[in-house]
Amino acid sequence: MTAAPTTRKLRLASAFDVERIRADFPILNLKPGGKPLVYLDNAASSQMPQQVIDRLVHYRTTQHANIHRAVHTLSEIATSEYEEARRKLARFINAREEREVIFTSGTTESINLAMHGYGRKFIGAGDEIILTTLEHHSNIVPWQMLCEEKGARIRVVPVNDAGELLIDEYESLFNERTRFVGVMHVSNALGTVNPVKHMIAFAHSRGVPVLVDGAQAAPHMKVDVQDLDCDLYAFSGHKLCGPTGIGILYGKAALLERMQPFKGGGDMILSVTFEKTTYNTIPHKFEAGTPPIAAAIGLGAAVDYLSGIGMDAIAAHELDLLDHATAQLSRMPGVRIIGTAGKKAAVLSFMVDGVHPHDVGTLLNQDGVAIRTGHHCAQPVMQRFRLPATARASFAFYNTTAEVDALVAGIRSVQSVFS
Repeated sequence: MTAAPTTRKLRLASAFDVERIRADFPILNLKPGGKPLVYLDNAASSQMPQQVIDRLVHYRTTQHANIHRAVHTLSEIATSEYEEARRKLARFINAREEREVIFTSGTTESINLAMHGYGRKFIGAGDEIILTTLEHHSNIVPWQMLCEEKGARIRVVPVNDAGELLIDEYESLFNERTRFVGVMHVSNALGTVNPVKHMIAFAHSRGVPVLVDGAQAAPHMKVDVQDLDCDLYAFSGHKLCGPTGIGILYGKAALLERMQPFKGGGDMILSVTFEKTTYNTIPHKFEAGTPPIAAAIGLGAAVDYLSGIGMDAIAAHELDLLDHATAQLSRMPGVRIIGTAGKKAAVLSFMVDGVHPHDVGTLLNQDGVAIRTGHHCAQPVMQRFRLPATARASFAFYNTTAEVDALVAGIRSVQSVFS
């Protein structure tokens, strides 16, 4: 058995009305296979409240047009709503300026934009990029592609047995060839909350910019990019109660102005001749073609919804769920928690002795409990812990302690089947 880590860092005095919140999510009323849905795969995709669904329908039925290109009424309305969504996202992460928010298709495209826009311009042969063992494949593969093209090198920050980064070793990796750092804010595979503010400050003391993958942080805690002082920050809408196919890359304006465009096409230009193209100002320089207008507006509605609840309240409730789940699983013979960092977000990866994670997930599904199994697009993490895969329960603010208890009961049923 694994000792339960201490995760209780934030508690609010006021009650959290989870049942009222659950009423906003129609999908939670489903009964797959006749069993009430217990949705614990939020690290992969969260569910969407009725308020966001309604906003998408309203746009589609009363406001839809292309943007930035026409003077007719619908186009002007759609443009205004799209840019208002950008302002909402800027406020949500406390960006200094709204032009520092670039709409993308999600975290993966955001990181690829950073690689092409910054990496291909400023990183060359012999240069080094620092990543961590905890990274999602989307913050590994683009930088490998760059290194293969440029002759650069990736250096990797190791983790301890709890799944925490070894910060002394991180600092020791810096040298005169270090040009860039990429680090996830929260591990999708283990739930570890990395000390990104310290890591950014250290990198900046060496003149090195930092990209933070915030896909698993933005939905679960208050993110203040000015306080972090990160150079780039990426996250996805579909993990944030918003639509799929939308996300953002935040970047400091001065850095974005130095970066080259990722894609060429309409709206990212000021003028085009066959001799020369003059690029548009930021953020439009990075938003070629028709953007995901409806999805951006839907994401704006999602952050309105989350802000109305309060990110501190969300974090507190989810940590209660994580504490409860950790305590329950820690007492179960034959169950091992993978990732016991002292500071975690709402992710709980585990192994059941003698049972492959895929079998765990399959049997839990028969009880209506939806979890994720596999390597979680984080194979270096699995290699570090010498595992082929894990079972992963990930919580959101609309989950309940009763659903955690259903998970625990389901694991006991799995053990009885394989006993």
